[in-house]
Amino acid sequence: MANTLDDVVSGALRVLDAYGLEFSSMRRVAAELGVQPSALYHHVADKQTLLGLMAARIVADVEVDDDLQKVAHRLREAMLSIRDGAEVVATASAFRLGVSDLEASLAARSTQDVARTLFIYVVGHTQATQLHRQAGAVGIVDPDPDLDDSFDRGLAIILDRG
Repeated sequence: MANTLDDVVSGALRVLDAYGLEFSSMRRVAAELGVQPSALYHHVADKQTLLGLMAARIVADVEVDDDLQKVAHRLREAMLSIRDGAEVVATASAFRLGVSDLEASLAARSTQDVARTLFIYVVGHTQATQLHRQAGAVGIVDPDPDLDDSFDRGLAIILDRG
């Protein structure tokens, strides 16, 4: 049975969650799916395209409504739910791959500048949180009990509630 694009993205996300972005390769995704790496290129042009699709999948279920603070928390949780999720979304955003719909939805409920600032803040803080938690899990750093509260303080500043 041939794999679909959805299968490829799902496989790539499983590899990401198991190995992290640094060790997520097209070869490893192909092995996860039980195919040759060349078979992936029937669905995606290159790894960057796959990263964009992965980022889009990571944020796909984030409901955007008028409560931007809650939206920010939903986005953060979506990225935290998968290893290096924030890094994938950050990479896709930097290269304008796969997350523009979310930004557009944020802008429709605020302004372009607030949406971009909020998006970059949430992704950046989440990326730092993931890195800190991963380092803490292997004993490199002590846990930081202020990560969640500092996230909320930053949101208050951006959303002018500070």
